[in-house]
Amino acid sequence: MPTPVIGAHVSQEDVVGDATARAAGLVQVFLGDPQGWKAPVVPAGLDALGDVDVYVHAPYIVNVASPNNRIRVPSRKILANHAEAAARVGAKGLVVHGGHVTRGDDPHTGVENWVKTLERAERPLPVLIENTAGGDHAMARRFDALARLWDAIGHFDQVGFCLDTCHAHAGGEELVTVVERVLAITGRIDLVHCNDSRDAFGSGADRHANLGDGAIDPDVLLAVVRAAGAPVVVETPRDGQAGDIAWLREHL
Repeated sequence: MPTPVIGAHVSQEDVVGDATARAAGLVQVFLGDPQGWKAPVVPAGLDALGDVDVYVHAPYIVNVASPNNRIRVPSRKILANHAEAAARVGAKGLVVHGGHVTRGDDPHTGVENWVKTLERAERPLPVLIENTAGGDHAMARRFDALARLWDAIGHFDQVGFCLDTCHAHAGGEELVTVVERVLAITGRIDLVHCNDSRDAFGSGADRHANLGDGAIDPDVLLAVVRAAGAPVVVETPRDGQAGDIAWLREHL
């Protein structure tokens, strides 16, 4: 199989400089504060990337599954705003976490909220739902929950899946068979976040490490990337991203 396109999550302050320093074949970027509700802002330099593909990551606070109106309603709004902005800059996809319900809530409520969100939302580009690392009531941490979610939303157009290796490891899902199991549920992997994990298997901790510096066997990471056959983003600590990209290219 050909080597996939490999890139990194880069700074909004210096998109071109970061992409160049890392020899990135693609970039992923936030459009504003990842922890805030403000409208998206397109970083300077995106139009100077030429043929380098762009992916946008939605703010971490987006949780369209939430039963809480004060969270779910603004989440829908900001997700729609980011989708519009991402499409405007020609992004290949908008990555968003699966979200969660709270203790005591029926997980089907979260699934229904996802369905309502997608029924009402315009999707000018693919929305890539990402598996998450923690939370006993998450929509996309454990794969039984992911299967429940995908049974309800997998038929929508412009909906895809982003596989994060650190999140799967920390979430308690074995990476050796992860691609096979994800494909059995979703039928697709549109993007891979190839990240090592600072913490142990099943820890629930979303803390990334540079490749080879964490708890995941590097050969397993390579096997996941090979099997997925999708573009790759490293979201590892910045100082080691160039080395992570070079290592992936060399060993793939």
